[in-house]
Amino acid sequence: MRPARFQDWLIDVVKNTPGVDRVQSLADAGDGKQPFGIALTRGGKEERWQITHQLADGEKHEHEESVVKDTPFTAPVPEAGVAADVWLVGAIGASESPEIARVERWQERPEGASQSGFTVFFHAGSRAFVRPL
Repeated sequence: MRPARFQDWLIDVVKNTPGVDRVQSLADAGDGKQPFGIALTRGGKEERWQITHQLADGEKHEHEESVVKDTPFTAPVPEAGVAADVWLVGAIGASESPEIARVERWQERPEGASQSGFTVFFHAGSRAFVRPL
């Protein structure tokens, strides 16, 4: 899933997740620095997320996007009060998108991470990297 389509998909998923007051693209929120990302408000607090992307091996931007569907990544609907990245991964997993193979939170890696965020692995071989701003 390419970043523009992932951003639109993610906005739709988040707006349909309980506990969200508002969600929009970063551009609509007034952030012109990041080409892709979302701004969401839950519990009265705004969170901003940048989306970057890595194409599948051999894929080129000038090629039409390859959509591959298989067993979806799943996670329970997120609960209020959990860490922002845990919540967003839960929203993604609860959607059960057949294009998403798995999601890896960076802080759960064996080597750990100093920054929160996560990688979305698509069945087509591409990846989205989502990090807080």
